Amino acid sequence: MKRTSFQHLSLRYPYLLALVLFIIAILVNLYFQTSLFEPGTINNNMRVFLPLVLLVAGEAVVILAGGIDISVGSIVSIVSALLATRVGIDGTPEKALLWFGIALLVGIVAGCFNGFFVAYLRLQPIITTYATSFLFGGMALFILPQPGGGIPASVANIYRTVMPLGLHWAFYVIPVLVLVWVLIRETRYGRYLFAVGGKAQAAYETAVPVNQVIFSTYVISGLMAALAGICIILLTGTGNPQIGEQMTLQAITSVVIGGTAMSGGVGGIAGPIMGAVTLGIIKNIISFANIDTWWQTFVNAIIIVAALAAPGVISLFRRNRS
Repeated sequence: MKRTSFQHLSLRYPYLLALVLFIIAILVNLYFQTSLFEPGTINNNMRVFLPLVLLVAGEAVVILAGGIDISVGSIVSIVSALLATRVGIDGTPEKALLWFGIALLVGIVAGCFNGFFVAYLRLQPIITTYATSFLFGGMALFILPQPGGGIPASVANIYRTVMPLGLHWAFYVIPVLVLVWVLIRETRYGRYLFAVGGKAQAAYETAVPVNQVIFSTYVISGLMAALAGICIILLTGTGNPQIGEQMTLQAITSVVIGGTAMSGGVGGIAGPIMGAVTLGIIKNIISFANIDTWWQTFVNAIIIVAALAAPGVISLFRRNRS
């Protein structure tokens, strides 16, 4: 295949890498877990994967617009701590529903906080969200100093055991996310996202409301992180003020695998969602193969470094060839 054809293919289908890695991960996992495609196993896996999928969808929107949100994991932790202490194991479903709504509001407020500093005060996204990750993480520990508390089993079981048409809720949520993204891409806002991520100054000169677009991406990210936090506590049934610490790196890695450029302006959310599922499968492989868990963090880091270094390596190779 010619180099120009490869470039065209990569731009047109940025999720190809995610698809290839997904297929490889499936085949390797199938080797270690022959029951992989049984309905019970599939539903159990998707139940575990969904929180990261939700987190990745929000992170992908931020990165697509040229930013990054390192605080998403801490927002997950705040939500987990908040629901565990305010709902409690003996709480009623009505009380749980009320606090779910409050948790979503907390995620939106956290996103507004990040967005204000990045979009309107023009602070560097990576520095700002790195700082707020400690702020939000500290809040989570203040609310819940150590793991404990939880939500009513009757509420958690809606997520764990209720299977509409024999499928876990993830099989309905993920297509909805992709459909919403497809619709958004065709709107003016969707075009603004790609324009701002591609070159913010050029977008500004063509009357694109750059600040508002950037601000909105962090609000979306905060909302999706809150949804991920709700799913986490529904999955585990108990609160943990540090449960989101590792999820930030996993979310960014999933976005990179999914073909969304760290520089912005290229990609979407379908590929990153596939990347999140792939990382979940890799985690299964590590577990079934009795490999040390630090390998997953190592693989995540290698993927991010490779994605950042790839454009420079390709440019260097081209210069040497010419």
